[in-house]
Amino acid sequence: MTGLLRQACSRRLLCAAAAWFAAVPSWALDGPSGAVVLTISGVGMKGEAQFDMAMLAALPQHSFTTKTPWYPVAHKFTGPLLRDVLAAAAVGAQGKLIEAMAVNDYKVTIPRADAQQRNVILARLLDDKPMALRDKGPLFIIYPFDTAEELRNSVFYSRSAWQLKSLLIK
Repeated sequence: MTGLLRQACSRRLLCAAAAWFAAVPSWALDGPSGAVVLTISGVGMKGEAQFDMAMLAALPQHSFTTKTPWYPVAHKFTGPLLRDVLAAAAVGAQGKLIEAMAVNDYKVTIPRADAQQRNVILARLLDDKPMALRDKGPLFIIYPFDTAEELRNSVFYSRSAWQLKSLLIK
């Protein structure tokens, strides 16, 4: 390889690496200062990531209003995108599945592709108010059911885990 060719390849690699890092969200993950509401662990991670409510609120927030089988009318759900929570916590996680575990030991497996391809949120607010444990809170994985007909079925409804306490990347 000539010197000019080697230099051009090096520049291209540096530019490609810089573009990749710019596209990956990077949120500093400090330790929780309040009560831990979510723990994430899994394949390829070094240890586990713990979140308190303030840490989840510090991530970019998204809202949508949707009908669900659990409420008689549509409600507004607000929280970070599931993919943003995973990006903040799971640097290096390599699994293709997410096992969500609720406080009552309900367990469901969600394809990681759902988090990447759909605007699934980790709702922390219902109609702009924090959710109590008795109201399916404090965290609720929720799909934007009203945005696509294929989301309105038992497969996606079952993936919407409420009273969420942990995620395991498998």
